Amino acid sequence: MRTTSASTRAATYRDLMDVVVAGSHGLLGNALLEALRARGDRVRRLVRRQPQTDSERQWDPASGDLDPRHLDGAHAVVNLGGAGVGDHLWTAGYKRTVLESRTGPTSLIAETLNSMSEPPPVWLQASAVGYYGDRGDTVLTEDAGPGDGFLAGVCERWEAATSPAEQKVRVVNLRTGIVLSPEGGALARLLPLVRLGVAGPLGDGRQFWPWITLADVVDAMLHLLDSDVSGPVNMTAPEPVRNRELTSALAEGFHRPAVLPVPELALRVALGEFGGTLTDSQRAVPRALLADGFTFTHPSVSDAVAWLV
Repeated sequence: MRTTSASTRAATYRDLMDVVVAGSHGLLGNALLEALRARGDRVRRLVRRQPQTDSERQWDPASGDLDPRHLDGAHAVVNLGGAGVGDHLWTAGYKRTVLESRTGPTSLIAETLNSMSEPPPVWLQASAVGYYGDRGDTVLTEDAGPGDGFLAGVCERWEAATSPAEQKVRVVNLRTGIVLSPEGGALARLLPLVRLGVAGPLGDGRQFWPWITLADVVDAMLHLLDSDVSGPVNMTAPEPVRNRELTSALAEGFHRPAVLPVPELALRVALGEFGGTLTDSQRAVPRALLADGFTFTHPSVSDAVAWLV
C-alpha cells in the first residue's frame, strides 16, 4: 500500500524486501537506494569493481559474468544502467556504446533470471520515452508503437532484451521521461542558464517534453515494486508540457527572463545528432501508473518548479 511519499512508507505496514540494484551510481540509482533503505528494505548492489561493503556483489556484463547466487533470495531486481546519451558526440563508436551498455547487461540479467529455479519475482528495467521517437502532438500511452530514429531503435532493442525472463518474472519496462532534479540530471546544463537569464526555448519550443520530478520517479519505482503491473510503464508526469512552457515556468520560478530561443541548427552544430533529438516531441502520459492508483506529488509543472526552487 502506497502513502504520500517514499519517505513515509513505513516498514511496519508491509513486508520488507530484498532488492538487487544494478546501475546504482547515477542520479536515479542513488535516490532509489536512499528511498529503499529509508523504508526498511535491504539492498544488494551489483558493481563492476571489487566489492567494498557486505552489500555489494561483483558482476562483469562485458564478459557475461553474473553469478546467480547474487540474486538468490531477492524479492526484486532493478537495472538502471546505461551510458549517458548526451555525454559525448554520437560517433559510430559512441552509438555502439550507448546500445551495448543497455542491451548487454539487460540480456545477461534476463538469461540469469531464466536459468534460476526460483528467480526474484519482480524485475524493474530501465527504458526511456525515446522509444516513441518524434511524434508531434499525438498522445502516447504505453500501447503506442515504437518510433523512428536512433534512440527509438535503442529503446526497442533494450526492452526486447528482457524477453528471456518474461515467462518467469514480472518485468516492468520503465519508459522514463526527462527527470527534473535540483541535483543534476537533465537540468544540470539548463538550470545555470535559467539562473543567468539566458535560457530560452529549444528550436520553436513547440515540442512536448515528457517530464517527471526525481521524487516522483523514485516513488513510482517503489510503487511498481509493490504492485502487479507488468510491461511498459510511462514514467512521466500526467501533464506533459511543451518545451517553451517548461523553460518559461523554470525562468519564472527563478525570477529570470526566458526569451532567447536556441535555433535547431545551433543545437545540431553544438551537440551533433543528439542536439537534433532535443526538438523531438513526445506527448507521453502515464496511463498505467494512474490506472494502478499511483498519486503524483508533483503532477503539474508549477508543482515541480516550486519544488525545484
